[in-house]
Amino acid sequence: MKENMQETVTEECGCRHKHRDPKEEKDLINRLNRIEGQVRGIKAMVQDERYCTDILVQVSAVQSALNGFCKTLLSNHIRTCVVDEIKKGNEEEAVAELCETIKKMM
Repeated sequence: MKENMQETVTEECGCRHKHRDPKEEKDLINRLNRIEGQVRGIKAMVQDERYCTDILVQVSAVQSALNGFCKTLLSNHIRTCVVDEIKKGNEEEAVAELCETIKKMM
């Protein structure tokens, strides 16, 4: 098992894990809980046979909330994981991974 303060790689599964400070984790979980509630609300709207446009407006709100979550997570990732890898001398790998992640998000 390879460890540092931010990231842990488990050899058995190849999974990477990142330790987050409690404030960051709480913020991310709160955002996800709100998004989860919004999605449940959309489901209820469909079951209640609400008008299409009303549902679409709520879907747009969820997409916006997910985009906000992604921006926050990406920003935290750059400030911690990417910076740590660059400080360790892994600049090329860190930048390549970041570029690939951004491509996948677009």
